[in-house]
Amino acid sequence: MTLQNKLTVQALEWTGRSLKVLDQRQLPDRCVYDEYSDAAGVTEAIASMRVRGAPAIGIAAAYGVALSVNQHYAGVSDGWRQKVLADIELLAKSRPTAVNLFWALDTMKAVLAQQSDQPFDAVLACAKKIHADDIAANHTMGELGADIIAGAKGVLTHCNTGSLATGGYGTALGVIRSAYQRGPLKVYAGETRPWLQGVRLTVWELAEDGIPVTLIADSAAAWLMKSGAIDWIIVGADRIAANGDTANKIGTYSLAVLAKQHGVKFMVVAPTTTIDWDMADGGQIEIEQRNPNELLPACYSKDGSLVSAWNPVFDVTPAELISAIVTERGVVLNPLEQGVGSLKML
Repeated sequence: MTLQNKLTVQALEWTGRSLKVLDQRQLPDRCVYDEYSDAAGVTEAIASMRVRGAPAIGIAAAYGVALSVNQHYAGVSDGWRQKVLADIELLAKSRPTAVNLFWALDTMKAVLAQQSDQPFDAVLACAKKIHADDIAANHTMGELGADIIAGAKGVLTHCNTGSLATGGYGTALGVIRSAYQRGPLKVYAGETRPWLQGVRLTVWELAEDGIPVTLIADSAAAWLMKSGAIDWIIVGADRIAANGDTANKIGTYSLAVLAKQHGVKFMVVAPTTTIDWDMADGGQIEIEQRNPNELLPACYSKDGSLVSAWNPVFDVTPAELISAIVTERGVVLNPLEQGVGSLKML
């Protein structure tokens, strides 16, 4: 099987002097790109979830630094560096959980620290490399993951982990793309409340590539597993601790618990830039809490209402519930036994 259109849509497009960001909040009804020429705009795009997905957030932030240098560099003094560093701090506050954001910003700061007569060219080249490397990593992970799930009759994915969440092709969705090209595969996608990334993004993206997909309510996942329709759950990650504990979109942990109960295998797919080597376990991962009004109907969001909402965006799946972690450097099977330290040495 071949995909009808590879990389049909891109979350991020560099124009030469600005960054175009696909406003994913408007998909699938409208395909609208917003254009940004400074780091403040890119920060807002990340915080407002116009761009989302850990790899895409990191790439956007890298381009945001390039835009900052382009805005502030005058070539006459080092005063511009402080302004760029302030923009980097602003970008760092946009989302707290995705480690790719901080990795990308640290990478860009390292380039800035080097003496250069052409700092904009240097940081832009770095941002483009981060973008290109992510796409290459996705294709590698897609093939490695497809090797593991060979022969599977069905898979379930959660949230959106495709071209929209990465530089292109995808992490978990990249595995599904690669596996589908090899032979028949039944694909299920959970709706992914409360932002409905599965409904709005994943099924749309797969359909754009000519891959049949079946949408399910999040609450139907256990019954789907009990039916025997799926062999694997395949998800992405926003941060992976050194022991293999994994933070991902809220609802991932419950899927892993259900998978254990029903004998379904559980795969996490993420580039090594998602691994926080300094974090021992998932208990140290900061979980982003978003505005309760994203959950509450308008009638309950008024001051004085007795109805409130708890709105964590991520949860943490312990390594003991994960069958395989797939990265561009290789695969860790049963990470409970060894964590992900072996990948650091490669």
